[in-house]
Amino acid sequence: MGTPFRPLEGVTVVALEHAIAAPFCTRQLADLGARVIKIERPGVGDFARSYDERVHGLASHFVWTNRSKESLTLDVKHADAGEVLKRLLQKADVLVQNLAPGAAERLGLSYGALRERHPRLIVCDISGYGGDGPYRDRKAYDLLIQSESGFLSVTGTPEAPAKAGCSIADIAAGMYAYSNILAALLERGKTGRGRRIDVSMFECMAEWMSYPLYYAFAGAEPPPRAGAAHATIYPYGPFPAGDGKTVMLGLQNEREWKVFCDRVLLRPELAGDERFATNSRRTVAREALRAIIVEVFAALTAEQVMARLDEAQIANARMNDMHEVWQHAQLQARRRWTAVATPAGAIPALLPPGLTADDRPRMDPVPALGEHTEAILLELGYDAGAIEKLRAARAI
Repeated sequence: MGTPFRPLEGVTVVALEHAIAAPFCTRQLADLGARVIKIERPGVGDFARSYDERVHGLASHFVWTNRSKESLTLDVKHADAGEVLKRLLQKADVLVQNLAPGAAERLGLSYGALRERHPRLIVCDISGYGGDGPYRDRKAYDLLIQSESGFLSVTGTPEAPAKAGCSIADIAAGMYAYSNILAALLERGKTGRGRRIDVSMFECMAEWMSYPLYYAFAGAEPPPRAGAAHATIYPYGPFPAGDGKTVMLGLQNEREWKVFCDRVLLRPELAGDERFATNSRRTVAREALRAIIVEVFAALTAEQVMARLDEAQIANARMNDMHEVWQHAQLQARRRWTAVATPAGAIPALLPPGLTADDRPRMDPVPALGEHTEAILLELGYDAGAIEKLRAARAI
């Protein structure tokens, strides 16, 4: 098929990163062909390496967010580290970091410290709350940001809040960092100048919370916690069928409500019931309406319910667990699975959304800790003796 075209081929990213937000961002860049040099602490590495041992002894978070990268071990606080970083940045297009607040500045890696020497460098800082303001120095983990941004207040049951089952605040920050870096590369192509990008996990989640924010506009009541159901559209959520399985369904408008009454519930008279005449009324009367729906579904299997919903062109879905997603027919039919190598052997991996196998995205191995240290240092002009001295001094 020839050499694949990848849009970020030739772009070099230096990443002082750990956990999820920054690694998730830089993995997207690597998918598109960027060279990502991941700097890790000698002997320990990114602490996400030790979160669990679920993937042939490797951590699930780490294998997800770190394929196609080169691992360089470097103690950034060591006296000899500054020269290594200096040489790295001479070749870099992008610096991404999510170190503790203030750490990049102390290492001389802030945009202000670098912009004169590296005017084309794009510096992306990812933090919990941003580079200034009263919350700048607060520790910020995914669950804490879910809480601070109001996400927990509208997620869960009426009795108890619930966190998202995946690292939603980290993912939000990683994707905004990724899109801003792409925009900055386009801008640099026009102006020749780099820029600073300041990504706050809190601000990313606040943006994602804009619907409930506007719903609670000017002191109005915020959306209630409604479990797996939609808080403000009804019926929209999970309903039990007679075989004990759960069907997820959703109505979006009054036309669908009439069809739902006629073809799914087989109760066309409900379409004229004043209690359910609008979405707002159905939301208020959701308990009465739920009882009717559950009564009808109790006489049907989940497959029969879904058959009625499909015939009526009402949106519906199964509530799959992880094992069922691994085997999902749609992912198989669209050839979304490929494989990547790891230090523990090959593992399946999803192709990046938006790209197909024909695009040949970069799907290179997940690196072992420090796997590329020597090769990178040789590339930077260090000879074998100098590398051995760095190793003896525990700088790498």
